[in-house]
Amino acid sequence: MQPPPQPPPRPGPPTGPPDVALSTGAVARHLGVSPNTLRSWERRYAIGPARREGGRHRRWTPQDIARLELMCRLTAQGVPPAEAARAAKWDAAPAAPAASAAVHPAPGGPGPLHLGEVRPECRGLARAAVRLDAPSVAELLDTALAEHGLVTAWEEIIAPTLHAVGRTWASAGERYVEVEHLLSWHVSAAMHRIRPAPAAPHPAAPPVLLACVPDELHSLPVEALAAALGERGLPVRMFGAALPAQALRDAVRRTGPRAVVLWSQTRTTADAALARSVADIEWGLRGARGRPALLLAGPGWGAGAPHPRAERLFGLRSGLEVIAALAADAAPTTGAGRAGPAAYGS
Repeated sequence: MQPPPQPPPRPGPPTGPPDVALSTGAVARHLGVSPNTLRSWERRYAIGPARREGGRHRRWTPQDIARLELMCRLTAQGVPPAEAARAAKWDAAPAAPAASAAVHPAPGGPGPLHLGEVRPECRGLARAAVRLDAPSVAELLDTALAEHGLVTAWEEIIAPTLHAVGRTWASAGERYVEVEHLLSWHVSAAMHRIRPAPAAPHPAAPPVLLACVPDELHSLPVEALAAALGERGLPVRMFGAALPAQALRDAVRRTGPRAVVLWSQTRTTADAALARSVADIEWGLRGARGRPALLLAGPGWGAGAPHPRAERLFGLRSGLEVIAALAADAAPTTGAGRAGPAAYGS
């Protein structure tokens, strides 16, 4: 899968442990575990921080974090937590665990995903996904959405992680498929947990229709768009993955949307003829007919627009602004073209 393009990279953390003492929450984000997991490990296996502030607040030093990183690597390779903690505490050579890992390898091998320079939250989410630690993945996603908001969390944390998993899966055969499925499912669930704003003052306002073209199964970017539009109180009709062509045309005629967003992930699923037919749909009385603004999203649409009234969306943030402008337009269904530089998500 190829989520929207990443913003200019921010300086990322070093591959080793941080060089300052961190709080439990910061270490949890760095490792991709929940703070409760760290407290449980400290209580059960005595693998806690060397220092505290005021006798209460934990502060994890680089040495503490290095031990936790080793424990995370060993447990991801199938080593029981008690053994992993023992090896990490005493800095034991992981020869025996490595032998166990040869029999029970971690998903995609023992190495981490290659993320490049990303936010610490992104690195932690990737580590939790590789461990198939579903509770931590869910908690990290909810925390990122709560702390940074949907758009920033999507563009700077969720999308880079999805992109790294998809890139690794594509280059490693069948490895990491389970990681991609688990992470995708939890991202989708997190988007569905976002509650829309209360109904707008004009509930009869025409909605925005979101759908993937026929045969397109990658729907996470439009799920993020649906959640973001809902946060703004804009009415949405979300039809998800692989909507048949005739069903799409019927839905446009029945709802009279202000805009139709069509997502295509690859060139093989992009359907220019379908886009043209949707752009030409009209409804209403003669002399006062309406038609939808057609917004093409995803890298599958290529460089050119298949219809003069079609727009291209580029990224979740800018796509939201285009749709918000349509919503504020006195005649939102005229389909006046605002040309965008590239496809949303290319």
